[in-house]
Amino acid sequence: MSIELKYVIANVSDLAAAVAFWRDTVGLKLKFQTPEWAEFDTGATRLALQPATPQNPAGTWQPGLRVPDLETKRAELAAHGIDIGAAPHEEHGFLLSLFAGPDGAKVSLSWPVPKA
Repeated sequence: MSIELKYVIANVSDLAAAVAFWRDTVGLKLKFQTPEWAEFDTGATRLALQPATPQNPAGTWQPGLRVPDLETKRAELAAHGIDIGAAPHEEHGFLLSLFAGPDGAKVSLSWPVPKA
């Protein structure tokens, strides 16, 4: 099963300031920005920023993995004793699922929503 690192998501305390830092100071190309998400064009793996929440504190990072079969990967993780959390949910045309990696770090799994 081929797994791709599609996103590295940073949880930030101030989205506008973080966008300015990565765009104006570091020099990354901003792909798009909404009030809840910003994404930079950084090649095959995107840098994404989202506002911090109590569940995702500022300064934490989350890898976003794209898998070819979300249910199979969830079953494999569960077979290894990993808590795969709630059922996948749809967001922006993708099915998303979260699990906890070492030390409790959140990791997201995604796959495009099947077309009817």
